[in-house]
Amino acid sequence: MYMDAIIAGFGGQGVMLIGNLLAYAGMRHGQNVTYMPVYGPEMRGGTANCTVVVSDEEIGSPIIRSPLSLIIMNRPSLDKFQPRMQNNGVLVINSSLVDQELADKDRVKCVAVPANDIADKLGNTRMANMVALGAYVQATGVMPLQTVIDSLENVISAHYSHLIPKNAEALKAGAEIAAQ
Repeated sequence: MYMDAIIAGFGGQGVMLIGNLLAYAGMRHGQNVTYMPVYGPEMRGGTANCTVVVSDEEIGSPIIRSPLSLIIMNRPSLDKFQPRMQNNGVLVINSSLVDQELADKDRVKCVAVPANDIADKLGNTRMANMVALGAYVQATGVMPLQTVIDSLENVISAHYSHLIPKNAEALKAGAEIAAQ
């Protein structure tokens, strides 16, 4: 099994957090992983992204030129990364902020998830990232969703541990949308 992803959105949307969570969950699942955040002037409002590779085999490089999958949280990220995607890849888009008609559905499998709307219903818009990650895990089958939920304690600081149950709920809500 080999799966790579570029996760992209505005700085502040929690892109790095869910990339880190996916990497921790991959390790918990017994996989080899790489996680590479892209920091720079994009933070705080510009486009931010990270790459995650999860594999049974050793990973040669964390650099992904043509991703098998994308989690896209905003329109500029779709414009930047969708053209690089491999054919038949999995594209998870936050349809609260990105028009799903912009997805190249002839070339990739698109999973449109109204992540912001679902997170709002759960009580915190900032959990849109977790909704998108839940949809991604369900759509790709990269690992069991429970492994990701069990890894929340590794990436959410003890100060915010009271938010772990709500984040688990957001992950499940995203997975339910992708399962439809």
